[in-house]
Amino acid sequence: MAAIRPLLFSALALAAGSACAQAPAKALATISAQDLLDHIKTLASDEYEGRAPGSAGEARTVAYLEQQFRKLGLKPGNPNGSWVQPVPMRGLTPTPSFRYTIGGQPMALNFPEDYVAHSTSQRTSIGVNNSEIVFVGYGVQAPEYGWDDYKGVDVRGKTILMLINDPAIPDPKDPSQLDPSMFKGKAMTYYGRWTYKYEIAAKLGAAAALIIHETKPAAYPWDVVRSGGNGEQFSLLHAGDDPDAPPVPGWIQLDKAKQMMAAAGYDFDTLKQQALSKDFRPVSLKGTADFTVENTARTIDSNNVVALIEGSDPKLKHEYVVYSAHWDHLGMDPRLPGARTQQIYHGALDNASGTAALLALAKAYKALPKAPKRSILFLATTAEERGLLGAKYYAAHPLYPLKQTVANINIDGINAWGRTAQIENVTSGHSGIDALLARHAVAQGRSMQQDSRPELGSFYRADQLEFARVGVPVLYTKARSRFLDQPDSYAHDVVDRYVAHDYHQVTDNVRGDWDFRGGVQDIQLLFQVGLEIAQGATPTWNAGSEFKAIGDQRLK
Repeated sequence: MAAIRPLLFSALALAAGSACAQAPAKALATISAQDLLDHIKTLASDEYEGRAPGSAGEARTVAYLEQQFRKLGLKPGNPNGSWVQPVPMRGLTPTPSFRYTIGGQPMALNFPEDYVAHSTSQRTSIGVNNSEIVFVGYGVQAPEYGWDDYKGVDVRGKTILMLINDPAIPDPKDPSQLDPSMFKGKAMTYYGRWTYKYEIAAKLGAAAALIIHETKPAAYPWDVVRSGGNGEQFSLLHAGDDPDAPPVPGWIQLDKAKQMMAAAGYDFDTLKQQALSKDFRPVSLKGTADFTVENTARTIDSNNVVALIEGSDPKLKHEYVVYSAHWDHLGMDPRLPGARTQQIYHGALDNASGTAALLALAKAYKALPKAPKRSILFLATTAEERGLLGAKYYAAHPLYPLKQTVANINIDGINAWGRTAQIENVTSGHSGIDALLARHAVAQGRSMQQDSRPELGSFYRADQLEFARVGVPVLYTKARSRFLDQPDSYAHDVVDRYVAHDYHQVTDNVRGDWDFRGGVQDIQLLFQVGLEIAQGATPTWNAGSEFKAIGDQRLK
């Protein structure tokens, strides 16, 4: 079992926590596989058209969630009496073109087979002309690791190519493993996340930034990139250029990147190996890139859905535990072949299932004989698939003060493949919530383990990240290992099959072979952890977490 750091309690929290060691059985019993399936069938049906923000599918989703929360007896979560928090966004449907010239030979690439690119600029037509192409390794500036892939090279106005994920530095003691002292070894850090790579490109003034896609380090195939980049793109509404992305951000298919480098006289594998050194310096590909992006733009009035159970304690009711799950998915693409249902990204597991879990948790809390001392906010976010935008907006415009928000428990997909002997804590090591999760898992006859796939960077790919970035302690779990009554290979088989064939594909549909017994168990566990916090336990950030400083600042 992973080491568990002690939870720091106030005197009030100690008393409240000991009085609430187990959630009442009646409340736990309300969480049922049938309820989950019914909600998922509705939200992932053709009628909801893939739940894209700003679509008819959003209107149906918001109405359904409001109806369900109202039916359960919750209050509107917005202090103004509304069930929604408006999230103003810009929708941009790009028509890009990209060609490069190396050694006097021009080459045009095909969208979206060879690359995807867009622009979040306020302009409807964006051009990048005669822009020098520079390979910048992993595109990372990490002073705490003594790492700088840019080495002071001026990339303003240039097109930069960079590798996905973190630098995979071999352990000098065992070259078959990764060095745990560099970029957390096997685990992905935020430096490996595509959002960081665009942010640093924008900060340094690059005109365009292309991430070289590789399936294993990216943790998903090119089809996921293609489907995500071949349609309307979203950003929070802002004045001027997007501060978090260069004028043209995009991805390039691996073979096309190799061809580009070969045209410049370089070998991709050699350059990738050189990029694993602190001494790496940017490499010019001795050529230029030209992009145009024609944008069809619209303003989107999307919504986070919010519902509230007010706390019962006169003082603590002004503090909040936030459960979150994103309701959105990728919508539909009429350009795809086949019947209408084959053009819809139904998003059954991702994340109709997490939204169903949010409703199940609300039902369980309402079954308590008395509301918990702290208030519970249920937050169904928009545009998670577009860059965690709904959660990002809430974190920047909280409906309740962040200083009084004691924890966020996020749900993105639930276990649909059976019961497990353990729960994986994706956010392990960051806060005192670990101890609560471990104790309640043991009460279920299970154990808490660290993330079995830290290389996927799940911490940085879901809504809890935006809460962590503003200092709120977070919990995000997965159940994808040690399935009961199944061979050892089963966990990888079902997870890998889903990622390879269904994740962000039109095939993420309701399946007849789902087994939600494990999902029910996991939701009950999150209920118990959240209830103990709602009764007074106060988690704090661990000293080694990168979020501790902002967490301490939040409380001042």
